[in-house]
Amino acid sequence: MQIEPQKPSVKNPPEQFAGDVWLDVVAAPHTDDQRMTVAIVKFAPGARTAWHSHARGQYLRVTQGVARFGDRAGNIHEVHPGQTIYTPPGEEHFHAASGDTFMEHIAMLEAGDDPATTTTWLEHITDAEFNGTK
Repeated sequence: MQIEPQKPSVKNPPEQFAGDVWLDVVAAPHTDDQRMTVAIVKFAPGARTAWHSHARGQYLRVTQGVARFGDRAGNIHEVHPGQTIYTPPGEEHFHAASGDTFMEHIAMLEAGDDPATTTTWLEHITDAEFNGTK
């Protein structure tokens, strides 16, 4: 048993995020047979991910603010604190803070068989996609 050392917050890269998005790792694999990663992710108002998918899916628990989650079909889901959204393996999606509030969620996912394929990053979303007016 061990207390994990606190790691510094990391600003997510502009290639994968638009706006200011910060990540704090909660849990990461220690050995090759472990797959789980958990992080607290903080989005400034209007900040968003690029389109992406996860090899084994992802759970996101909103803890603060209003989150917007979108899929390629144009569906936008607003998720509030205390709610959890699940994206299945391979589903292309984005997550974002609504335009006028900060948003925080806990991200939970498992690494793919090849950890390099855990998350597949794609192009940035457009304003129309963010607003659900595509």
